[in-house]
Amino acid sequence: MQTRRLGKTDLQLPILSFGASSLGQEFRSVKLDEAMESVRTALECGLNFIDTSPFYGRGMSEVLLGIALKGVPRESYTLCSKLGRYDLTHFDFSAKRVAESVDVSLHRLGTDHLDIVLCHDIEFVPMQQIVDETLPALKKIQQSGKVRYVGFSGYPMKIFRFICEQTDVDCALSYNQYTLQNTRFADEVVPYLKAKGIGAMNAGPFSARLLTNAPLPAWLKEPENVKAAAREAAALCAKRGSDIAKVALQFSIANPDIVTTISGSANPNNIRNWAKWAAESPDEELLRDVQAIFAPVKNIGHKEGLPENN
Repeated sequence: MQTRRLGKTDLQLPILSFGASSLGQEFRSVKLDEAMESVRTALECGLNFIDTSPFYGRGMSEVLLGIALKGVPRESYTLCSKLGRYDLTHFDFSAKRVAESVDVSLHRLGTDHLDIVLCHDIEFVPMQQIVDETLPALKKIQQSGKVRYVGFSGYPMKIFRFICEQTDVDCALSYNQYTLQNTRFADEVVPYLKAKGIGAMNAGPFSARLLTNAPLPAWLKEPENVKAAAREAAALCAKRGSDIAKVALQFSIANPDIVTTISGSANPNNIRNWAKWAAESPDEELLRDVQAIFAPVKNIGHKEGLPENN
């Protein structure tokens, strides 16, 4: 698996990484052996950067990941968790909770340090708190060695400059905003992050199943015209003997300025397919035809979090 350097850090991350949200049963019920095999398969296939959060499965993702990684040499994988979001509507970015959250994550994951910790979905709170309280508390923990690098994650494009113009971070994670249908992250933010030496990470190449043949989750917020374009694109890929998920994945990992693309599944076969697709050359003609279908709905997204943060 090809790797890229994360900003100014000493981390070399694979261009395709494993998202452990699926272990928290965020999309469907998951059996224990599926979860264990998914983690093993990801590591075998070179997806050795693993992203999780206390929010995923309300702790379940971290717990199962800790069990799956038991006995695996710590230096053989890079681990990212998050803090601040603990349930659908429960957010706590206070300095006190920062320290508690890191210690709980370390315990669940069975490790003495996290390579990266991100402030999770910061658009749901007044973001000045992240600058004034959360990140300073996290940087104190960084000095103790429990956390190597710090950053933040979220959906609206506004959040990136808001934070990075006021304080220093090592990396930032966007989700569902660098895909076949939506390239706002690369268009509006990635050059800015690169100029500052901040590692740009992307999650959700399939945009919450929009760019797959799987049933869409009920909570998917994209408008109907976007969903219709996705169905049309999926049908075209099938007609050409391909899979829209393959086109989507290859597109997202191809940008050299985005360090890694994180994708999650509790299905080991999916992970093997992704690794295979990552090693193959894209069908450029099919990609152009798919992008033409998405052109009328390009960069249409939705609001997320507090109105003032969008």
